[in-house]
Amino acid sequence: MSERDASLVERRRRATAMDIAQAAAELFAARGSRDTTAEDIAQAAGVAPRTFYRYARTKEEAVAPLLDVGGQLWRNALADNLSRLPVADAIEAAIAAVLAPGDPATVAGLTLARRVVAAAADDPALRSVWYRVNCDSEFELARVLRETGGLAVEPARLTAAAATHAVRIAFELWAAGGPSPDPDGEPALAQIAVRCFRGLGGGVEGRARPTADAGGEPGAAPGRACR
Repeated sequence: MSERDASLVERRRRATAMDIAQAAAELFAARGSRDTTAEDIAQAAGVAPRTFYRYARTKEEAVAPLLDVGGQLWRNALADNLSRLPVADAIEAAIAAVLAPGDPATVAGLTLARRVVAAAADDPALRSVWYRVNCDSEFELARVLRETGGLAVEPARLTAAAATHAVRIAFELWAAGGPSPDPDGEPALAQIAVRCFRGLGGGVEGRARPTADAGGEPGAAPGRACR
């Protein structure tokens, strides 16, 4: 198989995985994973059940590609920012770029992910997928911080953990009833995530000084910064 053919096959594979993830997310959001079968997801995605199981071992795992989209985007944004900003500022800028959407399509994607995360609150199997996606993202983020940001292993791991948990907590708070992102309004989700990161990442080199606009009073105690 040529390199071009291999690339085409990989793109098709990713597209199928995303179609399945999208179908699973919409079904889970509408009726929960307990009342959704793998066959339901396969039918909604337009694939055979045997094809479904080539992409996911369980119905809950099917949503993983959708939940990982944001992590991929903000790791790419962080890599771009690290060349011109201190580490903490680069992280905050990447959070804002990905979680403060400026177009309806991105808002729709975030809103669907929000509904899946909300469903995961009462579903241990779905919640384990959400946590695994975040764990995988944390390790990839640590790699970016080492290779692009020049951090040593320990600070890279600690910074990646703080950033990943900040975004995860922000998403869970938002899913539990926080305001929706609005392309014409305030980037509420991004503000929550930045506030959480400042609370968890107080020792990260290059940390921006908290301001009222970014969430919280200047000099607020780190332990109280994320609510």
